[in-house]
Amino acid sequence: MVNVYVDTLLVLLGFFFIVFLIGQARNNNGLVDIAWGLGFVVVAVFTYFVTGEQTERATLISILVTLWGLRLAYYLFRRNWNKAEDYRYVNMRKRWGTNNWKYLKMFLNVYLLQLVLLFIIAQPIITVNKSADSGLGVLDYIGLVIWLIGYFFEVVGDHQLKTFIQNPENKGRLMKYGLWKYTRHPNYFGEATMWWGIFIISLSVPNGWTGIYSPLVITLLLLFVSGVPLLEKKYKKHLEWSTYERQTSKFIPLPQKK
Repeated sequence: MVNVYVDTLLVLLGFFFIVFLIGQARNNNGLVDIAWGLGFVVVAVFTYFVTGEQTERATLISILVTLWGLRLAYYLFRRNWNKAEDYRYVNMRKRWGTNNWKYLKMFLNVYLLQLVLLFIIAQPIITVNKSADSGLGVLDYIGLVIWLIGYFFEVVGDHQLKTFIQNPENKGRLMKYGLWKYTRHPNYFGEATMWWGIFIISLSVPNGWTGIYSPLVITLLLLFVSGVPLLEKKYKKHLEWSTYERQTSKFIPLPQKK
């Protein structure tokens, strides 16, 4: 039997190396963000077919991950492909200078780091896809419902934000309508919720509980590292921010405070 974990790591290494080459060709390392969702699709599709199990649960989880990953990649592709490189990666270039070592540093600090995080978060997918346990149970349906709630918040939240930004009348204003009225980050809340749904589905297979670190890692990343803090720092000086911050829940959707 193939060592699915080692093989998946090798496939991801090849995938991110290709993404790295594209980023250098376009002089834009911010394009790695597009690869985030696609990387999970690669894991789901590869492990689904290479293990040969292809149970109902594996089919379900692979479809859910593929649906999420392709949508996110397409959304970010349309938004970022022709935009200038994100300031974070521009600052990295400045720190690392102009010698050829900068490419190795960029690959290790950006692309390889994303690979490792992706592999950690993707563990429930691999656990389910390599399991021979068939049939769907109560936990699978509970996980599916939770995943659908998360998908709703991410998709609708992204759509509402896009529509808001495209309206010239909203220039200079802060997005605080629709789902953004109940949480300052509906899309991040949605993404974390989807991974909790995936994890709950994985509880139906032997040792599925060992993947608890998957939803914990993505939730902590979004709340304290790469998601919420960066965005809130960006809008901290906005005139409407202090009121919006006091009235609206940071992450979990709640009624606005008066």
